[in-house]
Amino acid sequence: MAGFASDDTGAVPLWVIDQDGCAAFLDKAKPQVRAAAAAAGFEGRLGQCVAVPGSGEDDSDSPNVSGALFGYGTAASRARDRLHLGAAATALPKGRYRIEGLDGDALTQATLAWLLAGYTFARYKDRSAPGAELVPPPGIDTALLETLAAGEALTRDLINTPANDMGPDALDLAFADLGESFGADVSVIAGDGLLDLNFPLIHTVGRASDQSPRLLDMTWGDLDHPKVTLVGKGVCFDTGGLNLKPGGSMGLMKKDMGGAATVMGLAHMIMAAGLPVRLRVLVPAVENSVSAGAFRPGDVLASRKGLSVEINNTDAEGRLVLADALALADEETPDMILCMATLTGAARVALGPDVMPFYTGDDALADALTRAGQQVEDPLWRMPFWDPYEPMIEPDIADLDNAPKGGFAGSITAALFLRRFVENAQSFAHFDIYGWTAATKPGRPKGGAAMAARAAFQVIADRYR
Repeated sequence: MAGFASDDTGAVPLWVIDQDGCAAFLDKAKPQVRAAAAAAGFEGRLGQCVAVPGSGEDDSDSPNVSGALFGYGTAASRARDRLHLGAAATALPKGRYRIEGLDGDALTQATLAWLLAGYTFARYKDRSAPGAELVPPPGIDTALLETLAAGEALTRDLINTPANDMGPDALDLAFADLGESFGADVSVIAGDGLLDLNFPLIHTVGRASDQSPRLLDMTWGDLDHPKVTLVGKGVCFDTGGLNLKPGGSMGLMKKDMGGAATVMGLAHMIMAAGLPVRLRVLVPAVENSVSAGAFRPGDVLASRKGLSVEINNTDAEGRLVLADALALADEETPDMILCMATLTGAARVALGPDVMPFYTGDDALADALTRAGQQVEDPLWRMPFWDPYEPMIEPDIADLDNAPKGGFAGSITAALFLRRFVENAQSFAHFDIYGWTAATKPGRPKGGAAMAARAAFQVIADRYR
């Protein structure tokens, strides 16, 4: 992950210019700036990026640049996407730049966008980071921005790693490494130990894999601080089980542990920022495989909470492993439980790949999450725990149905299912995230993506100052 420039030696201005103010800016600019703008047809349109040549000679190692222009468009054009300045980080030639023309929240978000754009996933292929470096802008909390970017990079790395290198065993190691980095306590319940300690759903979903299912548990912070628990779906690969997915639907299933990756990235942010909370992170880590031990459609399973679950589709396994983890989280009556999972395709049909639906019965928390999502450019949308749909998750022969027939309201019924396992927490929210960017956008390279984490961090930071 590219960070800030180590110093401002040789730094040149990066002028951020909106469309309405472009003509006035160029009227007052130096001749070489006007010439570069004219040659490139620069009009301040959003995303236009032009390097202004210097008076010396270029060479391949150190292009001679006296400054750069970045088009900031109009308020209407900026509203159509976010993290715009990330485009400059990857478009500009090697050099050191300082942002001119922004302040306040706009400068903060532009700086974060630059940092997020510096991410590369180079585990299997040499990929150079952008050569352009940003001088830390004065007056903003650059240390916090680096913390947020590092948390997002962790999430992206975990999701981008394929299942042959990020199965339950490897996710377990990554979880332990995260805990060790911050002096957290980490424990693991694996294999038949899940049955001994009453986590039957986690065991059942993961028992067909050659890597043992497990529950990863991390605690950090002062015992007297408010309890905040993060629960993330850690299905390291999802074949669909005996209800086997078609090949086209299986291709991205390395990202089905995106909920685990997201809460781990969020935990990194919380611990690195030293927020005054008693943090707990729970990740049920499994692989939904096919073998003689696979669970079957029609099975009725016990859960930690004592509720029975009829299995109508083995491809609706994420809510099963989350159910046991949520029941454990709820037993200590935390102040807040946040659950993140790549849970349903229905969420993507409803809101697409960029806007993350969340569910909560706490109006104050919902308002805070919505505001935070807007503030930090991490968009969220509240969806309803719609009580009239409760009968849809109640089959004839068990307490709950893991996959109601009919196909209607799939994200809502999944959320209602999870809510059945949380009774004691003062606040509970569930996020049905995507965890993936299909095509590179400013600040968001193609691949694994942290979604809802920065908004959640902002709410936790504001609530527990």
